[in-house]
Amino acid sequence: MRDLRQAALVLAALLVVLGQVRSQDLSAPAPPGGSLSAAQLDQLTAPIALYPDPLLGSVLVASTYPLEVVEAGRWLDDRAHAALAGDQLVAALEQQSWDTSVKSLVSFPQVLRMMNANLEWTERLGDAFLAQQAEVMDSVQRLRQQAAAGGALQSTPQQTVATEQNDISIEPASPDVVYVPCYVPGVVYGPWPWPGYPPYSFAIDDGCGAALIGFGIGIWVLEPYWGWYGWDWRGHGLWIRPRPGHPVREPGAAPRLWQHDPAHRGGVPYRDPAVAARFLGPDAASRRPFRGFPAEAPAPSEGAAPAPQRAPERTAAPPVSRPAAEAVHPAPPAFESFGRGEEVRGEAARGSYSRSMSSGGFHGGGMSGGRH
Repeated sequence: MRDLRQAALVLAALLVVLGQVRSQDLSAPAPPGGSLSAAQLDQLTAPIALYPDPLLGSVLVASTYPLEVVEAGRWLDDRAHAALAGDQLVAALEQQSWDTSVKSLVSFPQVLRMMNANLEWTERLGDAFLAQQAEVMDSVQRLRQQAAAGGALQSTPQQTVATEQNDISIEPASPDVVYVPCYVPGVVYGPWPWPGYPPYSFAIDDGCGAALIGFGIGIWVLEPYWGWYGWDWRGHGLWIRPRPGHPVREPGAAPRLWQHDPAHRGGVPYRDPAVAARFLGPDAASRRPFRGFPAEAPAPSEGAAPAPQRAPERTAAPPVSRPAAEAVHPAPPAFESFGRGEEVRGEAARGSYSRSMSSGGFHGGGMSGGRH
């Protein structure tokens, strides 16, 4: 009887192990030390990898401040804000304490609403960018090269595509008008190399038409909140550059490397312990209860900027057959991974209300006039 019982326990353990192996993606390398693999990063960046470089910078930076994305999304959906444009919209945004990247996305309502409606994806994208900036940039380049190789990514009247040392840049054809590309990730990149990690796909516009990459109406950039981010693809750095002939958005006239500001995190925990220690100090885990807000990080010294670090060479995606059907991942409710979704939503609503009251009860905003 004892032998039969031990045999049953061994069989049960084997079944559990086999189930775990089957649930994993064997086509992608296991992520070392908790970091995301190339397959997982490509899955995350697929919906935005073909955005113009400045808009891509705004999305990635804003994703590191998901609570402010929630607030800005709700602010944008308020009917009282819909009629504001130009100087009135700039004045309205002055009343908000959001990061400049979040404010710049108010000009792109379809993008901001996409991020707000898919907060689990937004949160994971921001966490990946904070923990693995170089690898995220390599993922963007890997996907751009796939799209270019299939003939989908090329210069158009809306954007200029250029290649330098195998790095592909995408810039608006006009510095003052930006077109948000519309594409289906499962189509535009050709055969998807990671069957176990199909790309996220969000329908944000109906401007695709029959083209692999379509464009809707051009959007005039909103000064002074348009973040003119510049990418150093070789050095894996993201720069904030003053625009010639335009007022300087950020303090300091010279280009500088972007640095995450934990003051805009709004109490949302950092998933990666190393990232938490970097921005909150080595004892971050012991003094950061889930309900509390992060301690204020020490201000960087004047003119100091971390040197961008190079990551290992980009991993070439193995050619595989195309999956039979593209899986669209429904995003769970905001901050679901922290087990406190309702609480954080309440913090967002209370924070938005208190900010508006502290600014004199302002109730203006909106975007309808910002299109061209």
